[in-house]
Parts: sequence; C-alpha cells; structure tokens
Amino acid sequence: MAEDQEMSASVVDGNNAVTGHIISTTIGGKNGEPKQTVSYMAERVVGTGSFGVVFQAKCLETGETLAIKKVLQDRRYKNRELQLMRTMDHPNVVSLKHCFFSTTTKDELFLNLVMEYVPETMYRVLKHYNNVNQRMPLIYVKLYTYQVFRGLAYMHTVPGVCHRDLKPQNVLVDPLTHQVKICDFGSAKMLVKGEANISYICSRFYRAPELIFGATEYATSIDIWSAGCILAELLLGQPLFPGENAVDQLVEIIKVLGTPTREEVRCMNPNYNDFRFPQVKAHPWHKIFHKRMPPEAIDLTSRLLQYSPNLRCTALEACAHPFFDELRESNVHLSNGRLLPPLFNFKQELSGASPELVNRLIPEHVRRQMGLHFLHPTGEST
Repeated sequence: MAEDQEMSASVVDGNNAVTGHIISTTIGGKNGEPKQTVSYMAERVVGTGSFGVVFQAKCLETGETLAIKKVLQDRRYKNRELQLMRTMDHPNVVSLKHCFFSTTTKDELFLNLVMEYVPETMYRVLKHYNNVNQRMPLIYVKLYTYQVFRGLAYMHTVPGVCHRDLKPQNVLVDPLTHQVKICDFGSAKMLVKGEANISYICSRFYRAPELIFGATEYATSIDIWSAGCILAELLLGQPLFPGENAVDQLVEIIKVLGTPTREEVRCMNPNYNDFRFPQVKAHPWHKIFHKRMPPEAIDLTSRLLQYSPNLRCTALEACAHPFFDELRESNVHLSNGRLLPPLFNFKQELSGASPELVNRLIPEHVRRQMGLHFLHPTGEST
C-alpha cells in the first residue's frame, strides 16, 4: 500500500455523522508536481451496506459533485476494489478519481474511494416505472442493457475483471444523457483459470445457477447470466427469478428453464453429485413475456439464460445482437430530443473479434464518420 500513502489523510472522528462533515486530503506531489489540498463536504448518504457507506460529496475547491465510498480497511491487506478500479477506464464503468485514507479516534483505518457521481440507479428508474404502472419504454431497455454489455465486454476482455454482483442497484443511470455505468466492485475479482473462488457470491435473484450448484471454478459468464436477468426484469417490470432463498432460487430457475440435464449440471459443476430434481419441462420463453414482445428480445434473453455457462453468448456478441439494431440506426434520438450517448467508440475490447462481429457492432454511418475500413464477410475491404 506504500504507493497510496501520499494520499493519506488524518480525520478526527471520521466515522461519525457523515453529512456536513468536511474531509481534507493532499493529492499530487509525484514526479515533481506540487502537492495540493482537496476538501470534500459530505452532503448526503446515498448507499450503505456491510462494506461501509457511500455518500454524495462536493469538492469545495472545484464545486464538482462526487461520490465517496468509505470502507473499513484491514491494514494487513491491499484493497482489491481499489486495485481493480485503477486498472479500468471505460465510458460504461464508473471511474475512480482518486482515493485517500482516513483514521478515526479509535485508530480505525478507512479507505475513501472518490468516484464520479451519477444521480440514478437502474433499480430506482425501474421502480419509477412500476410506481406509475408502466413498462420501461423499449428504447431505454435497449439503451441501458446494451451499455451494460458494452461495459462487461471491456471488463471481461481488457483488465479481465469479473464483477460478481451485477444487479440493477449496481448500474448507474444519468437521467439526462441516459449514459449507464457499472459500479460497486466490492465483490469483483480477476478470475484465474484453475484457481478456486467462493461460490457464495452475487445477489440471489441474479445468481448464476452454477454458483447455486456450488461451483468454485467459474468464469465471467456468471456476469452474463446476471445481465440476462437484468434484461428480463426491464422487459417484465419485475425480477424473473425471485427466489426466497438459495434452494428456492433454483426452483424459480427450473420453473422457467426446466430441469437441467445431467450434462448441463456437469457443465455447471462437475463435482456436483447430488442429482435429485423433479422433472419439470421448460416453460416456453414467448409465454413468459407478453404477446407484443419483439422476438429479438426473447431470443437474446434465451441466449443469455442458458444453464451451460459456455453456451451463453459473450458480452460483445450480445452487443451485436439484432435486438440492439435500433440503436445502430443513423437517425435515432431520445424522447427529449437528445442524441444517444456514445455507443460505438470501442477500443481494445475489439481485438480478437472476427471481422463479421466488428461489422455488426459498428454501423456503416459511424464507420464512414470515423474513416474506418473493415472487411466484408467476403474478405473484401469496405
């Protein structure tokens, strides 16, 4: 943690009343830069949990509104969330501005992660539509879930981060621009092939079945399952698998997908031997959604919510799905007349993608603007 020590700050009584509290810290001082003091006024608590507290704060020097996540720090270990956030830089992942340490009179050490502030969550946006007894307009379902997949495509392939707790509460939404950002990396981890991980992870409604089966070797496809649950929830207006406990969660999944075959159970967890399930037939996807649901929405949901983790499409494949074709049209606008947020400025996450996939991901009008040349499936340059 030595590299962080220049960002440490001593705060007296730092863990009591958060609102109205001013925290000052020193940043800079590296590579001959001058040190400067930055002060934050904590304005209101926006989230609490077992991890600590997140509050909205104002930088007194610049007037900028920020979010600060304050977590108790064990002095013996590095903070994994901090390490991972430092590796990430993407429009659909919440960005870390900087961080500092603070102490209390009891000599407890707290890590403060200073992040960009986004005022809404997908959970609250969904709640708003439910409160007025409406479904979320399909254009917003497409716009929000596409950006979730785009963020995952980056996280999974560039820094190699698995979020492990993707849910509507952990997806931020800017109500003005409708830009979406994945947040809360408190459970995230870089998964290493052959290395065991805990299976008791991820919030219940969004927990992939291999985790319920106790798998300790799993892949970033657990996030794809969670994203599929989010897509279904935005389309339905309510969670697709609302289990009351871990066993009931599996029952809810079986009610929709049917009883997994022995082969599917083996794909989820080869060490699971306790195979005793009532034989339930899969419920047809088109009967789960209302009659007017576009077939592309149902098709994408079915490709994400597969028992076998390796049969789920990747985040990049999900972005290229025809369900999102409307977002790729050149004249699409939001209901407030605004243009869509940037959706096609892909970077390293396209390395290794086939020319066909790249062609589907970046619309022709965008390619022309950017002066990009991609191969046609025939192999001819465009």
